[in-house]
Parts: sequence; structure tokens; C-alpha cells
Amino acid sequence: MTVSCPLDCPYLQEARKHDREVPVDPDQFPNKDIRVTDEFIRDNEELITATAQGVLAASLETAGAVDSDVREALDALVRTYRTLEGGVYYESRPANLLANQIYSRVRDSIEEFRRSEQQQLGMTRTRDSQVLAALAFLQRLGLDRNNGRPRGRAFIDFLRSFFPATAAAPAGLGSSLIVP
Repeated sequence: MTVSCPLDCPYLQEARKHDREVPVDPDQFPNKDIRVTDEFIRDNEELITATAQGVLAASLETAGAVDSDVREALDALVRTYRTLEGGVYYESRPANLLANQIYSRVRDSIEEFRRSEQQQLGMTRTRDSQVLAALAFLQRLGLDRNNGRPRGRAFIDFLRSFFPATAAAPAGLGSSLIVP
């Protein structure tokens, strides 16, 4: 029997403290050619934060979404922004329906960030290459936070704890945990 606990379930939180660490080899990260330096992270903190909040919101709004869906959506977004950086617009949408929903919502949040930037500055300062690097950073972070469980939500929970102000569950999405 599988139980899908809400992310704030005290039993799930306690179990996360005892998750086995899945060793991550940085040489196995995808898109190693995309450089994400400490300087890039510092200079693009707002973009990374907005993108991460978009990933979190999309994950929480997509019923049944797990870390593998988020990773698949991030992979497709990286492929899409790679083509944009080359001057070609070609969307690499995931076949997985949940990942596809997350993909769309994250892409919309990135565009919203750019619209907000346009309104505030009178121009869009964020380039596609910066978005690509921010997505690659989140992709690597998702792999680093992978607990190895096929239906795991450790990365989503990490984002929720890192961005607590944005982690309110959307209305209408109650817990799937049934307690007698």
C-alpha cells in the first residue's frame, strides 16, 4: 500500500531526517557545459529565486507530481532554452503529462518574471542564456536532493522549506492521506 502524505506530515518530516544519502557524482550531472559559478548565482539571485518559486508552485499545483516529474520538466526546459539561445524557437515538451504541466507553469513563471522586469526597468535585462543557467542550476540541485525513491518528493519538500512564504498549498488540493 502506498500513502501519499502531505509534505508537512510530521511522520514524513521525521522520515526525511533518516533518508539515506544517494551519492552524487558532479561529473555525472547533465549539461556540464553550462557554467554555473558562485558569481552567477550571486548576480542572478532574483532570477533563480523566481524560477525556483515557479518550480515549487507548479509542483504543488500539479496533483500527484513527484520529483521525477519535476526533473523531467526541468530537463525539457533546459533543452528548450538551449535552442532559444541558438536563435531557434523549438519547444522540447515532455511526454509525461505531469511533467508537461509543470513545464508549462514554470515557463509561464519565467515569462512573468521577464514582464515584471520590463515594467520595472523599461527593458528586459534577463537573457535566455541566464535563464538556461538558472534552469541548469535547479536541475543539478534536484539531482542532488534526490532520495532515490521513485515516488519521492524530497526536492519539492526542499524547495518548500527553502521558500516557506510561497509554499501555501493551492485551494482545492487537500491531502490524500485518509485517517480513520
